[in-house]
Amino acid sequence: MPRKLRNIFSGKMIRHRAFLVLTVLAFYGLATNAASASTPKPLGTFKDWKAFSMVENGSNVCFVVSTPKDKNPKNVKRGDVFFIITNWGNARLEPSITTGYPYKTNSKARIKIGADKFELFTQDDGAWLSSEAAEKRTISSMKRGSSMVITGTSQRGTLTTDRYSLSGVTAALDKIIKSCK
Repeated sequence: MPRKLRNIFSGKMIRHRAFLVLTVLAFYGLATNAASASTPKPLGTFKDWKAFSMVENGSNVCFVVSTPKDKNPKNVKRGDVFFIITNWGNARLEPSITTGYPYKTNSKARIKIGADKFELFTQDDGAWLSSEAAEKRTISSMKRGSSMVITGTSQRGTLTTDRYSLSGVTAALDKIIKSCK
């Protein structure tokens, strides 16, 4: 079983992701109470990506985050939407999506970067790649690309499309790699 699935079923990834999302929301001023979250230390802004480090349960955690440049459909009410890449524990450069709504059960989210396409499994309002190999291919494609489009389907059946700029992602990733060994 891929490590992502093991972590999800153990609940570790969900707890970590919830903690990380609360921290990101607090940093952006979108949440007023990130309970028990240590304050993230900004490592820099790299065009459309921000890099951070923090300590969680005695371990150094680094992450980069970006928000979509465009979200469609525009008339759909959604929560906060982020693309996050984390370095924590044994997970290195692990991409995940927080989409602002619960995904349709057993649905897949999709990433398109130029001609490259990637499929993610979903749970609640998050999506992950199923293997380290897929993560590495996605990160490599992100470094080469200029924009990334993510599609997913909500529990209500609404297809959403989020467009992210990849400008600055390579520099932001380089920063967390150096800062979070």
